[in-house]
Amino acid sequence: MTKKQFQGEPPLADAVSPGIHPRVFLHTVDQADTAISITDVHGNILYVNPAFTRVTGYGAEEAIGRNESILSNKTTPPEVYKSLWHNISRGEAWSGRLINRRRDGSKYLAELSISPVVDAGGEILNYLGMHRDITAMHRLECQVKNQKALIESVVDAAPMVIALLDVDDRVVLDNQEYKKLQADLGMAEPAPMLMTAIRAGLETEAANGRRSSGYAFLDREVRLDLPGGKPPRWYSCSGSRVREDDSAADAFFAGGGRDYLLLVAKEITGLRAQQEKARVAALQAVMAEEDRVSALRESLSAATFRLEGPLNMMASVVGMLARRNGEGDPMAVALADAMATGQQALAELRAMIPAETREAEGVINVNELLRDVLDLATVRLLAAGIRVGWKPQAMLPALQGYPNKLRSLFKALIDNAIEAMSARGWRERELAVITRAQLGSIEIAIEDSGPGIPPAQQLKVFEPFYTTKREGHRHLGTGLAVAQQVAADHGGTVAIDPEKSAGCRVRVVLPVKRHV
Repeated sequence: MTKKQFQGEPPLADAVSPGIHPRVFLHTVDQADTAISITDVHGNILYVNPAFTRVTGYGAEEAIGRNESILSNKTTPPEVYKSLWHNISRGEAWSGRLINRRRDGSKYLAELSISPVVDAGGEILNYLGMHRDITAMHRLECQVKNQKALIESVVDAAPMVIALLDVDDRVVLDNQEYKKLQADLGMAEPAPMLMTAIRAGLETEAANGRRSSGYAFLDREVRLDLPGGKPPRWYSCSGSRVREDDSAADAFFAGGGRDYLLLVAKEITGLRAQQEKARVAALQAVMAEEDRVSALRESLSAATFRLEGPLNMMASVVGMLARRNGEGDPMAVALADAMATGQQALAELRAMIPAETREAEGVINVNELLRDVLDLATVRLLAAGIRVGWKPQAMLPALQGYPNKLRSLFKALIDNAIEAMSARGWRERELAVITRAQLGSIEIAIEDSGPGIPPAQQLKVFEPFYTTKREGHRHLGTGLAVAQQVAADHGGTVAIDPEKSAGCRVRVVLPVKRHV
């Protein structure tokens, strides 16, 4: 390479530091691993380095004097060349990819960068071109892209919910089944809700001494309750840890990366629906027996309650007669004998009251209990022509409690609502059951469109044996008093909403964790 090969080139020494000989630059260009060529303004080759020969197959003696177009495979779109010449002819650099052809006719993909070489006045003298064969890299890029597309197709076609979550439970990737679940639940991201339920189960196991990992779990069942009367849906969830290496430059030696959780949820609603039918049928028998025993307990309790009044009055009369006429007063003696007989009968009656069934405490899904009660009341609801609005929060925190007692609480409230709306001539018959999680508690609202309860009676209805029904219509019940006691046993409350202007709204608030 001699100076006269370059049009109007200034002496190389003018641009070189005094400590570096110009030949150092010549050797650097000759030994560079990147294919380098220098052309005139028409694209005629003036210089090529050895790397150019290795990439293209053209030696310096074959390339110099010929146009760069000898490398064109004639398959690159004309628009690319137009863009190339548009830029460099205006003194601007251009970079891009071209399909080139080697001396032996084989094709390769070249990544090319062309920079104009200008004189002190800004006139273009030459073009400096550098390119490299990126065919292998392009092939690898295509393989990665194709594999990614294939994996996405498989994941999207999978008949299960799949989502990739970061450490903050944000969804990074998902599939079509996940999007369908989003639409069904009407929420932006159901995955964090699923993970909350799964972690609650893992924490319970950890508290019981069973080890578990938050980044690995298998076949965790989660129930989702849908509004609008839709049946609940069940998912079997599994999770595994996915590690992504840090691609930052400073992590090349230091390592590092990010952890993700691959959540896979398979719907098992069909299987669970069959199990639920059997469970509800068994529960119906248990609840029927419990209702029978409860009704007997209520009747006997009401009878003892009513007998206590006259006996207490007789005791007062006996005392009064004894003080007035002495202990031997015949009337006082007769009344005392009658009272003793009555007290013995009362004691025998109390002994006949069935004892409350002892129940083991367990983990409770409030939505599930309410669905049980509604399912068991279906016949009565249909017979009364009552429309039910089931509006649950899709997932509630679990609480510790007594399931049958809580079922009896909800049953008492729903039974009262049905009776209120079953009044003759009453047309508006709508029942709404709403659940939602609050801070540290669960609120259940049971609303009916019946005649409502007057403000003066809203506290009395929770008294034992008080009723708004006509005497003789039915026995005086203890339902609301028992419901209030059940709520209190769980650290909660039952109250009638005084702001409800039409119908009746009863609010039950149950703490997730009770203070013992």
